[in-house]
Amino acid sequence: MGQPKTGLKKMAIVLCASMLLSTVLAACSGEQQSNTGEAAGGTDQLTIMLPNFEAENPPENSPVIQKLEELTKVDVNLQWVPSSSYEDKFNITLASGKLPDIMVVLGKSPSFINAARTGAFWELGPYLKDYPNLSQMNEIITNNASIDGKTYGIYRARALGRNGVTIRKDWLENLGLQEPKTIDEFYNVLKAFTNDDPDGNGKQDTYGLVASKFTGPWDNMQVWFGAPNKWGEDSSGALVPAHDTPEYMEALQFFRKIYSEGLVNKDFAVMDATKLPDPFVNGQAGVMVDVADNAQRMDQKILEKDPAATGRVDVLQAMEGPKGLRDMPTSGYSGMIVISKSGVKTEEDLKKVLTFLDQLNEPELQALLGNGLEGQQYEKKGDYIIPTTDKLALRDVQGLNQILMFIPEDKTLRIEQTPVRQKVVEVQKANEEIIIANPGEPLISDVYAQKGPQLDNIINDARIKFIVGQIDEKGFQDAVALWRKSGGDDYVKEINELYAALK
Repeated sequence: MGQPKTGLKKMAIVLCASMLLSTVLAACSGEQQSNTGEAAGGTDQLTIMLPNFEAENPPENSPVIQKLEELTKVDVNLQWVPSSSYEDKFNITLASGKLPDIMVVLGKSPSFINAARTGAFWELGPYLKDYPNLSQMNEIITNNASIDGKTYGIYRARALGRNGVTIRKDWLENLGLQEPKTIDEFYNVLKAFTNDDPDGNGKQDTYGLVASKFTGPWDNMQVWFGAPNKWGEDSSGALVPAHDTPEYMEALQFFRKIYSEGLVNKDFAVMDATKLPDPFVNGQAGVMVDVADNAQRMDQKILEKDPAATGRVDVLQAMEGPKGLRDMPTSGYSGMIVISKSGVKTEEDLKKVLTFLDQLNEPELQALLGNGLEGQQYEKKGDYIIPTTDKLALRDVQGLNQILMFIPEDKTLRIEQTPVRQKVVEVQKANEEIIIANPGEPLISDVYAQKGPQLDNIINDARIKFIVGQIDEKGFQDAVALWRKSGGDDYVKEINELYAALK
């Protein structure tokens, strides 16, 4: 009875082999057609996992998605995940080992870092030079987005030189002042805005700078004084934290001075960041140091209160300090687009995926995924667009901008520009020439992963106490000593080991 079974097994093996050969030949035939782009049904298919920040996903028959497939000759299978649960879904997908071809990564989480290090994603650095758009990735942003100095994803670009100074232009004009360009001129403007009745109401009810418990503006202004952006090199080439530099203390002395003179709001240390615009819009404060695009929001809020209140807001670059013009950049990106090795198995297929991603940076495709189709999601008005208010039409495009990278630049279509919006673009572009990179940005510290919040709080609390006069310089140095003892020395040691290995 055993032999007939063996014969059946042999027949089954031959049949399976024959079927497998047919499948392989068919797949190869399809691949050849795909490579040449000759067959209507021979387009490549890519599965893409991406977050959606909207309530509804575009339907599969969205004309915008159909146009995307037509232009790229790629059949895209979009796996939408609600943004609120994206990190959980991302981690579950990583754990399964069965990854889609392309995934949006929202941040350098420990799970993503570990997956990249253990080979879940393609290292793209060696390939990017071969693609007209991807080869123009900004070096600073690429470095910021890297892991151990390696590029595991295409960053989704955001304005690198985003920071600026929003100022009440009408107050400058009322007091006969020029826009400040140096730290000394900045101080003089803050003083005049506080003491010289810039709104002309006969009362001393204004002040210069509005700040909140958000630390970004203080970090930004420290860079004006020559302090590093978080980490800087000493004379031997080793990295030192910003708070260990004399320039940091010079900045602190300036902050203490403007606080003691009432040139900044007394409650900044407890003010919620969401309340920051209120004093500026309500005519109490004249200056904000934050992202430059705050200027267009402040302008809009003032006009909503009084449509006749035009020309009251301006936006400026960083103030020139002892080391010239310096600006603290953002990281320059918001997440990355990565390519999995479980979905994209060969180098040949990897190059096809990179070709697709490179195409998404073409102006036509940026405009398509960002704005939709003319006559459906928007109408043209000269060089600008008027988006539709039809929610059904907008559903066809919403969320598709999550796979845009904007390399080398954003070419989506714009709504009509106000003078302030135009100035914001000019300032952010000009800032790219004066930004101070953080050399520690790509370094992944295990010490910081464990103790980062505690270490940051020690320095931030000491900075606030120094500014408001609760401690002196010795008190600040005592806090630095506590920082070192609480893990700071281990952090510095590890960062420098990682930095040396990277170099």
